[in-house]
Amino acid sequence: MQHTYLRYECADSFGLISSSASSKAPVSNSILAFGSESRNRPVLLTTAGSHCMGFHLRTTEPTIKIGHREQLSGGVGTGRALNSDQIVCLDVAIPKHDESCKVATGWVDGAVRVFDVTEDEICSDRGCALAQTLLQDSDQEDFAMREPLVLNGHSGSPIRSLVFHSRDASRLASGSSDGSVVLWDIVAETGLFRLLGHKGGITDINFVVLNSGALDVLVTSSLDGLVKVWDLEGQCCIQTIPTHRGEVWSAACLTIPGSKTAGNESIGTDDNRIRLVTGSSDGQARVWSVQTPERYESKKEVREGKDLPFAGGDGLMESADDVCHYMGTLIPPPNVSTSSERIACVHFHPNGKYVGVLHANSKNVDVYLIRSTQESLRKKQRRLKRKKEKSKLATKHQEAGTKGQKRGILDDPDTEDENNEEMEKVSLDQKMSPEQTKASDEFEYLETARASHKVKGFIFVPYKEQGAGVRIVCALSTNALEIHSLIRKAASEGMSSVVNSNKVLTMNLLGHPTGIRGLDVSSDDSIACTVSKNSTKIWNIAKRSCTQSLTPSVENKSCYGLCAKFLPGNTHLVLGTREGHLLLLDISSGDVVDYEENAHDGAIWSIDLRRPSVQQPNVAFVTGSADKTVKFWEIEEQAESDTPALVHTRTLEMSDDVVAVKYSHSTDPTKRMVFVSSLDSTIKVFFDDTLKFFLSLYGHKLPALAIDAADDDSILASSGADKTIKIWGLDFGDTHRTLHGHQDSVTDLRFVKRSHNFFTTSKDGTVRFWDADRFEQILILNGHFAEVSCLAISRTGAFVLTGGMDRQVRVWERTKDMVFLEEERERELEQMFDRVDQDEQQTAKLLQRKDRESGEDEEAEDEPQSEAAVRKSILSVSAGDRIMEALERADQETKDAALFRKSTPRKDRMPNPLLLGKEPPLYLLWVLKTVKQAELEQSLLVLPLGHVERLLHYLIILLNRGRGIEICSRVSIFLVRIHQNQILTNRSMSVPLRELARLVRLRLAESRDEVGYNLAALRAVARNAASKKESFLDYNGDANKDIWAGLGVGSDLAAAAEGRRQAKT
Repeated sequence: MQHTYLRYECADSFGLISSSASSKAPVSNSILAFGSESRNRPVLLTTAGSHCMGFHLRTTEPTIKIGHREQLSGGVGTGRALNSDQIVCLDVAIPKHDESCKVATGWVDGAVRVFDVTEDEICSDRGCALAQTLLQDSDQEDFAMREPLVLNGHSGSPIRSLVFHSRDASRLASGSSDGSVVLWDIVAETGLFRLLGHKGGITDINFVVLNSGALDVLVTSSLDGLVKVWDLEGQCCIQTIPTHRGEVWSAACLTIPGSKTAGNESIGTDDNRIRLVTGSSDGQARVWSVQTPERYESKKEVREGKDLPFAGGDGLMESADDVCHYMGTLIPPPNVSTSSERIACVHFHPNGKYVGVLHANSKNVDVYLIRSTQESLRKKQRRLKRKKEKSKLATKHQEAGTKGQKRGILDDPDTEDENNEEMEKVSLDQKMSPEQTKASDEFEYLETARASHKVKGFIFVPYKEQGAGVRIVCALSTNALEIHSLIRKAASEGMSSVVNSNKVLTMNLLGHPTGIRGLDVSSDDSIACTVSKNSTKIWNIAKRSCTQSLTPSVENKSCYGLCAKFLPGNTHLVLGTREGHLLLLDISSGDVVDYEENAHDGAIWSIDLRRPSVQQPNVAFVTGSADKTVKFWEIEEQAESDTPALVHTRTLEMSDDVVAVKYSHSTDPTKRMVFVSSLDSTIKVFFDDTLKFFLSLYGHKLPALAIDAADDDSILASSGADKTIKIWGLDFGDTHRTLHGHQDSVTDLRFVKRSHNFFTTSKDGTVRFWDADRFEQILILNGHFAEVSCLAISRTGAFVLTGGMDRQVRVWERTKDMVFLEEERERELEQMFDRVDQDEQQTAKLLQRKDRESGEDEEAEDEPQSEAAVRKSILSVSAGDRIMEALERADQETKDAALFRKSTPRKDRMPNPLLLGKEPPLYLLWVLKTVKQAELEQSLLVLPLGHVERLLHYLIILLNRGRGIEICSRVSIFLVRIHQNQILTNRSMSVPLRELARLVRLRLAESRDEVGYNLAALRAVARNAASKKESFLDYNGDANKDIWAGLGVGSDLAAAAEGRRQAKT
């Protein structure tokens, strides 16, 4: 009989405020977004690993945690496990007349998931789904299990940029690392098209509406050094900007409103200015003016019957398609020091008055003020006036004979390289006309927001700051958020106004600034302790909240923590540091109760508690250090106070540095053993009472980083830096088996209580579950995005906590789902084949791209710039198989029903349970509705031509009955468009196609009229209710008025009621 196990799944994760880029997740500029722009309840959404976290900026408390529950392939698992992929970018659309907002997230696996969240859920005071568990049903399980809209159109490449349309929240654009841009329709839940042209990853996407909505374009920036402008109606590129020297890392575009009315509305579109700011690897922020192309304006004038201005030669055609026009660069004043690194991101303030520029590996965010149209004009006039004065002065000097002036020693000419660089910098500026408005005329340096650490992203707070200032939220590389305020102080006598930058708030309680080195769980499984550089945090496991943040120090010097253990009673904590200090911390107060300075001469790598017994009731523990010693300690109560103290009892000298030390689980002092792993790749076993040498276990090629024994002390497991796990017998010290599976060093190992199953963590980012009796790998748990350094198991084995260099703690909980090893191996093979398929597709694309580059230019011009936004996956293929199976079942049921009617014409046939008791057309419609809308088109591509003909036959029947009009019309149009050539050659399809075209037009027209009638009625009711509220209540003592009178709907009833009232009077 096959042995089975219980499955562990990831229930939740915590410890991240804002996640950083990893080996799988690229750098993104869209890591921050506001979910609520209310001044009283501002909520900021951040990317935090597999979650999207929301924080209240006033209380600094988390308000919402948005995650995706993934369904494992093959239908295994509970279907409630947290997605193991990472969120790279996000964007939020807040409709004006809707209480909910749409949160779009881009993931590492190339999927775009759109969550629909209400305002009450975002601004919830009690926190929405902040603690998610699989062990029991929580109060917010409905929110945690809410399925988002999943859009798959990118070929497994990570999403780098996401943006909603500014006017139409139903449209979304996403760009991935493979250089493709996909435009999505959120309402139809499908991809409209994919734009092709970029050869590098997409860094930013911007929607731009020109000519009062007549021209809708998309501006994209890429790592290939190009900025492209796309016409969304024609699905083609209308302008390419190649003038950037190096990769373009950011691009921001915003419409700057002109003159304002009292209602904060723009008077007209003529005063509005659209500016594009791009940042490249040369550290320059270039400004571009976005205008309607002359070609579109000339077409409009031709249609209106106006005379076009004459342009000699091809003057008009050369600039007819230009949308972006160069204006200059953003240059701070000479007294402001700026970085020469690449520009990481550029963002505009929503009100269009400020723009921020952030350089990579920098702590500063430069903020520029955008002048109004009148101020820009005055600045331009002053610039031209100064230029004229300088030209006059230069003319006078030339006339005075300044050419004969001798050069000084320090007036050496510049080198050729410096001259070339200066010529490249000013080449674009020299091409500009002096009369043209430059970037220096519109943009003015305001102030620099200086953070305490490196900034990886920022965003402007949307509401206004008191004192005509602005606030900036910075996401730091230390897993923290900072809010800076820029306030302009009033001008004093003889002094101009000054803008000061102040740090208002810091949010760093809920996360570690560096990777997690140590992890431990209390004896009652209620709290956990995590250790990192200069920070030790205590967590409430049930609530996933940080209850205490400790900064251990000795004589006012902070210590670098490496390992920690809870003492019995869970009131105190023992901490080992890299400096060799041993600290005893009080959890409730956070104070250092006692410490042993220089307890070891080297770093303390490992701590383990001795299991208490009747013979030895004292609390004791052992430490292993890099100073080649193993020291034994006891906790004693001080006579003067009730605080415990550290007492050193024994020392065991070793020949090499100690890497790990562990006690056995026996309570008998004569049988208790101490396991010591040293730097010479051996594990030595000693008796605890006499420290007598017992066994020497050798076999690892590199040092064993972690060791642990089973509860019965029959076997010992060790994990080493040589990527192997060894199972040892403690009777004779023999090696039972060597297990392979990890791709990098195995960092930690722990046995599950009362079993021979154990967990391991590795630098390859995986957590694995093993059976030490059968020497089998049970599960591979993915979810960490960097090295996994430590783990801790609960007392009952109900959950496992793992921490790593990605600064997050993942909670793996034991479910009731059974694990069969053969099914797990099949799932691993499917995943491997899927990865190989994706790699082959990417390789084929690269080869095609190289062939295009080596080919002629004429062939490159004929290449398509857009294609269908579909992606082949296992789910889409399985959906196509289900559609084919449904067609075959429907055909078989139709034949059987016809034979039954011939044989027994007077009897009714029983419904077929395989068709769920439905008729064949209705069963096929049910199957089509079960396919996700985003995968429907890709699943239809799997159908052969014979099945397409049968599907069109059933679609005609459904349309004739008026069932499933929307999905039937969509499937019909897609199939006819894809199989157009095959259908034209098949004459037998001509009659069904005529009938299909007639039914599609008829049913769609009926649906359009019905929806239009309902919308008109609803608008009429809303308009009447808003303008005539007195119709419901008699405020002035008048008779009640009929609200339906004169609306068309209900007018006959109103006339009849009026007639009855007159008859009564």
